[in-house]
Amino acid sequence: MIQILLALGAHTLALVVYPGLLTLLVFGGLVEITWGRIAHGGWKLSEVPRRRPTPVAATVAICSVLAAVQTAAPYNPVPTDERSVVIAAIALAFTLWAELALTIEHVPEPGILLVVEFCWLLAVLGPAVQPESLRPQVLGNVLVPALLPVKVGSGLLYLLCLPALLRVWPLSPPADRRSRQRFDLARALSWFSYCGLFTTLFVPPSSGGVVALLRFFGITFGVAALMVVVGLVMDRRGPALARGLYTRAMPPFALLVLLLVIGTSFIVR
Repeated sequence: MIQILLALGAHTLALVVYPGLLTLLVFGGLVEITWGRIAHGGWKLSEVPRRRPTPVAATVAICSVLAAVQTAAPYNPVPTDERSVVIAAIALAFTLWAELALTIEHVPEPGILLVVEFCWLLAVLGPAVQPESLRPQVLGNVLVPALLPVKVGSGLLYLLCLPALLRVWPLSPPADRRSRQRFDLARALSWFSYCGLFTTLFVPPSSGGVVALLRFFGITFGVAALMVVVGLVMDRRGPALARGLYTRAMPPFALLVLLLVIGTSFIVR
């Protein structure tokens, strides 16, 4: 009974505080405020949400929390053998489906976003084929030379998909988007889960301690900063370039990654 209560307390702590909801709000709030200040000149106080969360934000919060507790964040209360990259992938994939289902009129180019999501799932699950492990921390720690091309290709594909999934790249002309830019609570809740999962899967973990904690969050913040920068650059270049990249360049690259995954699985065996 004591072990059950301790496990329940650890999972509750992980879901609510770290690396769960509170971490999502703090991390995502900082990144979203930074994005708003750089891209739109800052948010007005009246634009920051004060009312109860919308169904989209509530759904994204639940799914992002489930994904966040699967990451290899140092001092994560959830044991390593209880984490699964499949849970993280399904949870984050469901956030996009919820947005498409509940706010389809505000989602630019839903067809392109679905293609991006399938490519992102390939980037997440591709490295798990050969190690035959679904634990995220194990996948991040794999440094077998034969698997490096798959990890590098999957990592690049992950980063390529991320701006669209976080909606920082324009996929439609300004006239087709909401003219009034507002603080996006759903996106704020997604920053840590997406960026933290990248750090977990593609960056080898370091030894425990404060250094490991600073390293994990430093790299995760770095990924978020990269998305802010490329989003700002692409926003100024226009939506045509972003659509062309996702419709012409990304599918062939995703096919190349898939062939790398299949070929590597045969070679290593």
